[in-house]
Amino acid sequence: MSFSNLQPIYTVGEEDYPIYDCDIPDQWHDFADEKGYEIVERVIDRNHLYLRCDTCGGHMVSKVFVLRTATPRCPHCLDDRRKRLCDAAGVAFLEADGSHDFWIRLPCGHETCRQQSLLERVAAGKTGIRCEECLDARLAAEAEARGWQVIDDDPEGDRDYLLYRHGCGHEQRVAIVNMRTGRFTCGGCGDAWTRAPSHIYAMRFGLQSGRDAIKVGFSRDPWSRLRHQLMTDPQQDAALIRVIPVTTGHDAIGREKRLHGTLCALHPEAVLEQAEFAGQVKVKSELYCASIAPEIMALLDDVALRVRSLARHKARQARRQERQNARRIKNRQRRKRPADGPQAGRG
Repeated sequence: MSFSNLQPIYTVGEEDYPIYDCDIPDQWHDFADEKGYEIVERVIDRNHLYLRCDTCGGHMVSKVFVLRTATPRCPHCLDDRRKRLCDAAGVAFLEADGSHDFWIRLPCGHETCRQQSLLERVAAGKTGIRCEECLDARLAAEAEARGWQVIDDDPEGDRDYLLYRHGCGHEQRVAIVNMRTGRFTCGGCGDAWTRAPSHIYAMRFGLQSGRDAIKVGFSRDPWSRLRHQLMTDPQQDAALIRVIPVTTGHDAIGREKRLHGTLCALHPEAVLEQAEFAGQVKVKSELYCASIAPEIMALLDDVALRVRSLARHKARQARRQERQNARRIKNRQRRKRPADGPQAGRG
């Protein structure tokens, strides 16, 4: 039989399929009945069937082998299930992108791609869908309202921070929640201590109870802080055991807060009560049992690594800015060169 003489008479979507004029074995009809389909005709060649779904009445083309060994998946029923899932999640289904990713339209009107598993959790009320375009616009508006501009993701990779530029030209990392509430200062034009170099430190204190305690904090001068602010006796058993230089006080206080948050979450049993060190160390909190000194040092190692990485990033930015400034100056000088200068007349 010549394939070119067959007329396309069955259509699925935008595809036309020619009839393959040949008998259909009764056993194939039995297979189709068992699996929820009716064989309408053989199409294309001896290996393909044109089926009608008993559930939705839609048509599809399937291989004979699939009908015999498995259950064909009706694309119309599948799209109906996807649409119902998206409706339950409060979004509009547009099209599938593979087996598990859906292109959807959010209530705000923006289109995005999300996994089926996420939509199932949204439909169950376990989570929500965040529109990245709306989020970016909101973050930009929050920054602009305080005289800042979002310029990049956090150079340290923390999703809770962004890199901002202030109206004075200073660039710094700021926690998103702090930009929203205004609980921060500019390291370029704010308070002097936030712009000055600082340190993250760790100190050891021998307590009268016989226990050793570790104090973690930040200071522009950790040595002076130990001797003149924290010690209660010049002969006290105390020592500065770790110092990490940090470029600004603003950066130091942010890192110190994260350190204490991590230590309190991971080692709550090591946080000392004030009654144990009252009158011996001039602080009210943030002393830890020295039994977790290795864990504290490991966290400080991570801080030191991040500080060096950020410093290298800023140095690269500065070098790139210097090269750009040099090119601008050179271009301005070239444009100002007189027409009868030494380069005139050269072609």
